[in-house]
Amino acid sequence: MPLMKLNSEWTDLMHKYEDDHQDPRNQACHKVGIPLIAASLPVGATIVGLPLAAAMFTTGWAFQFVGHAFEGKKPSFVSDKRNLAIGLLWWLKKSGVSIQLEERVA
Repeated sequence: MPLMKLNSEWTDLMHKYEDDHQDPRNQACHKVGIPLIAASLPVGATIVGLPLAAAMFTTGWAFQFVGHAFEGKKPSFVSDKRNLAIGLLWWLKKSGVSIQLEERVA
């Protein structure tokens, strides 16, 4: 049973995101960068963790932009901010979390 099922709109976003992230070097950079960015948010919620969170956030984004240099495409979130969430869902899916997409209609 999937952890999450995406509707047709979010499925289309996921497919577009996957299409924009074909280069294995970009995928590798995103597999490191996305969790660093995501983990920096709760770490930064504490004053003690703020310096660490800033370093995690900055390093994570550096990996993202280096990946897109390999891909030769602009980051997906530039054209649609929802891709910030899709990126995290893409990473979860790549990490083995079951995310069900709707069937593509021809």
